[in-house]
Amino acid sequence: MKPDSSQYYGTVSRLLHWLMVVGFAGILITIALWTIYDGEEWAGALFGIHKSIGFVLLVLIVLRLLWAVMNARKRPPADSVAAKLGHLTLYALMLAIPVIGMIRQYGNGRGPLKVFGIQVMQGSPEKIEWMANLGNMMVHGNLGWLMFALAAGHIVMVAVHRAQGRDVLSRMLGR
Repeated sequence: MKPDSSQYYGTVSRLLHWLMVVGFAGILITIALWTIYDGEEWAGALFGIHKSIGFVLLVLIVLRLLWAVMNARKRPPADSVAAKLGHLTLYALMLAIPVIGMIRQYGNGRGPLKVFGIQVMQGSPEKIEWMANLGNMMVHGNLGWLMFALAAGHIVMVAVHRAQGRDVLSRMLGR
Protein backbone atom coordinates (compact mmCIF):
# COMPACT_ATOMS: atom_id res chain seq x y z
CA MET A 1 0.00 0.00 0.00
CA LYS A 2 1.48 3.31 -1.10
CA PRO A 3 1.12 6.45 1.03
CA ASP A 4 0.25 9.90 -0.30
CA SER A 5 3.24 11.82 -1.62
CA SER A 6 3.85 15.25 -3.09
CA GLN A 7 3.55 13.77 -6.60
CA TYR A 8 0.87 11.07 -6.30
CA TYR A 9 -2.13 10.20 -4.20
CA GLY A 10 -1.62 7.00 -2.23
CA THR A 11 -3.65 3.81 -2.29
CA VAL A 12 -6.23 4.87 0.32
CA SER A 13 -6.79 8.30 -1.25
CA ARG A 14 -7.24 6.76 -4.69
CA LEU A 15 -9.56 4.04 -3.38
CA LEU A 16 -11.78 6.57 -1.60
CA HIS A 17 -11.83 8.82 -4.68
CA TRP A 18 -12.80 6.08 -7.15
CA LEU A 19 -15.35 4.48 -4.78
CA MET A 20 -17.03 7.85 -4.57
CA VAL A 21 -16.95 8.25 -8.36
CA VAL A 22 -18.78 4.92 -8.68
CA GLY A 23 -21.21 5.90 -5.90
CA PHE A 24 -22.02 9.27 -7.42
CA ALA A 25 -22.51 7.63 -10.82
CA GLY A 26 -25.05 5.36 -9.09
CA ILE A 27 -26.75 8.38 -7.50
CA LEU A 28 -26.94 10.14 -10.86
CA ILE A 29 -28.26 7.06 -12.67
CA THR A 30 -30.94 6.32 -10.06
CA ILE A 31 -32.25 9.88 -9.95
CA ALA A 32 -32.16 10.23 -13.75
CA LEU A 33 -34.06 6.96 -14.26
CA TRP A 34 -36.51 7.84 -11.49
CA THR A 35 -37.15 11.23 -13.14
CA ILE A 36 -37.50 9.80 -16.66
CA TYR A 37 -39.72 6.89 -15.63
CA ASP A 38 -41.69 8.67 -12.90
CA GLY A 39 -44.98 6.85 -12.46
CA GLU A 40 -43.67 3.45 -13.52
CA GLU A 41 -44.11 0.90 -10.75
CA TRP A 42 -40.50 -0.34 -10.86
CA ALA A 43 -39.06 3.19 -10.74
CA GLY A 44 -40.18 3.67 -7.13
CA ALA A 45 -37.62 1.08 -6.01
CA LEU A 46 -34.86 3.34 -7.32
CA PHE A 47 -35.52 5.79 -4.50
CA GLY A 48 -34.49 3.23 -1.88
CA ILE A 49 -31.33 2.45 -3.85
CA HIS A 50 -30.62 6.19 -4.17
CA LYS A 51 -30.94 6.66 -0.40
CA SER A 52 -28.78 3.63 0.32
CA ILE A 53 -26.00 4.79 -1.98
CA GLY A 54 -26.31 8.29 -0.51
CA PHE A 55 -25.79 6.97 3.01
CA VAL A 56 -22.74 4.95 1.93
CA LEU A 57 -21.37 8.09 0.25
CA LEU A 58 -21.89 10.05 3.48
CA VAL A 59 -19.78 7.50 5.36
CA LEU A 60 -17.14 7.58 2.61
CA ILE A 61 -16.93 11.38 2.52
CA VAL A 62 -16.45 11.53 6.28
CA LEU A 63 -13.64 8.96 5.97
CA ARG A 64 -12.22 10.83 2.99
CA LEU A 65 -12.25 14.17 4.81
CA LEU A 66 -10.53 12.66 7.84
CA TRP A 67 -7.94 11.00 5.62
CA ALA A 68 -7.35 14.21 3.65
CA VAL A 69 -6.81 16.24 6.83
CA MET A 70 -4.43 13.64 8.29
CA ASN A 71 -2.41 13.56 5.05
CA ALA A 72 -2.72 17.19 3.93
CA ARG A 73 1.01 17.92 4.02
CA LYS A 74 1.90 14.75 2.12
CA ARG A 75 -0.50 15.18 -0.83
CA PRO A 76 0.12 16.75 -4.23
CA PRO A 77 -0.40 20.52 -4.03
CA ALA A 78 -3.24 22.23 -5.91
CA ASP A 79 -2.18 23.74 -9.23
CA SER A 80 -3.94 27.04 -8.54
CA VAL A 81 -6.22 28.89 -6.15
CA ALA A 82 -9.14 28.05 -8.46
CA ALA A 83 -8.30 24.33 -8.24
CA LYS A 84 -8.08 24.51 -4.46
CA LEU A 85 -11.43 26.36 -4.21
CA GLY A 86 -13.03 23.91 -6.64
CA HIS A 87 -11.88 20.94 -4.58
CA LEU A 88 -13.03 22.55 -1.33
CA THR A 89 -16.43 23.29 -2.87
CA LEU A 90 -16.76 19.69 -4.08
CA TYR A 91 -15.87 18.38 -0.61
CA ALA A 92 -18.39 20.75 1.01
CA LEU A 93 -21.14 19.64 -1.37
CA MET A 94 -20.27 15.94 -1.00
CA LEU A 95 -20.82 16.38 2.74
CA ALA A 96 -23.76 18.80 2.73
CA ILE A 97 -25.97 16.99 0.21
CA PRO A 98 -26.26 13.65 2.04
CA VAL A 99 -26.52 15.42 5.41
CA ILE A 100 -29.49 17.39 4.03
CA GLY A 101 -30.90 14.11 2.72
CA MET A 102 -30.57 12.54 6.18
CA ILE A 103 -32.27 15.52 7.83
CA ARG A 104 -35.08 15.29 5.29
CA GLN A 105 -35.39 11.53 5.82
CA TYR A 106 -35.61 11.92 9.59
CA GLY A 107 -38.16 14.72 9.47
CA ASN A 108 -40.48 13.53 6.71
CA GLY A 109 -42.47 11.29 9.09
CA ARG A 110 -42.32 8.30 6.72
CA GLY A 111 -40.32 5.95 8.91
CA PRO A 112 -36.75 4.79 9.29
CA LEU A 113 -33.87 4.98 6.84
CA LYS A 114 -32.99 1.55 5.52
CA VAL A 115 -29.68 1.08 3.75
CA PHE A 116 -29.87 -1.93 1.46
CA GLY A 117 -32.58 -3.32 3.76
CA ILE A 118 -30.82 -2.62 7.07
CA GLN A 119 -32.30 0.06 9.30
CA VAL A 120 -29.61 2.63 10.15
CA MET A 121 -31.71 5.52 11.43
CA GLN A 122 -35.11 5.86 13.03
CA GLY A 123 -37.36 8.49 11.51
CA SER A 124 -39.42 11.01 13.40
CA PRO A 125 -42.87 9.63 14.26
CA GLU A 126 -44.40 12.89 13.05
CA LYS A 127 -43.50 15.16 10.19
CA ILE A 128 -41.15 18.00 11.13
CA GLU A 129 -41.86 20.66 8.52
CA TRP A 130 -38.52 22.43 8.39
CA MET A 131 -36.65 19.13 8.09
CA ALA A 132 -38.90 17.78 5.36
CA ASN A 133 -38.91 21.13 3.54
CA LEU A 134 -35.12 21.34 3.53
CA GLY A 135 -35.15 18.61 0.92
CA ASN A 136 -38.55 19.36 -0.56
CA MET A 137 -37.55 22.94 -1.41
CA MET A 138 -35.09 21.40 -3.85
CA VAL A 139 -32.09 22.31 -1.70
CA HIS A 140 -30.94 18.68 -1.78
CA GLY A 141 -31.60 18.25 -5.51
CA ASN A 142 -30.30 21.62 -6.67
CA LEU A 143 -27.09 21.23 -4.67
CA GLY A 144 -26.76 17.77 -6.19
CA TRP A 145 -27.01 19.13 -9.73
CA LEU A 146 -24.51 21.87 -8.81
CA MET A 147 -22.12 19.21 -7.52
CA PHE A 148 -22.45 17.20 -10.74
CA ALA A 149 -21.78 20.36 -12.78
CA LEU A 150 -18.65 21.03 -10.72
CA ALA A 151 -17.58 17.39 -11.10
CA ALA A 152 -17.98 17.74 -14.87
CA GLY A 153 -15.83 20.87 -14.69
CA HIS A 154 -13.30 18.90 -12.64
CA ILE A 155 -13.12 16.27 -15.40
CA VAL A 156 -12.84 18.94 -18.12
CA MET A 157 -9.95 20.58 -16.27
CA VAL A 158 -8.12 17.24 -16.09
CA ALA A 159 -8.40 17.10 -19.90
CA VAL A 160 -7.30 20.75 -20.23
CA HIS A 161 -4.26 20.11 -18.05
CA ARG A 162 -3.39 17.08 -20.13
CA ALA A 163 -3.68 19.11 -23.34
CA GLN A 164 -1.32 21.65 -21.77
CA GLY A 165 1.22 18.92 -21.09
CA ARG A 166 0.52 18.49 -17.37
CA ASP A 167 -0.82 15.02 -16.66
CA VAL A 168 -2.63 15.54 -13.34
CA LEU A 169 -4.72 12.39 -13.90
CA SER A 170 -1.67 10.25 -13.16
CA ARG A 171 -1.79 11.60 -9.60
CA MET A 172 -5.09 9.81 -9.06
CA LEU A 173 -4.33 6.77 -11.20
CA GLY A 174 -1.14 6.02 -9.28
CA ARG A 175 1.22 5.78 -12.23
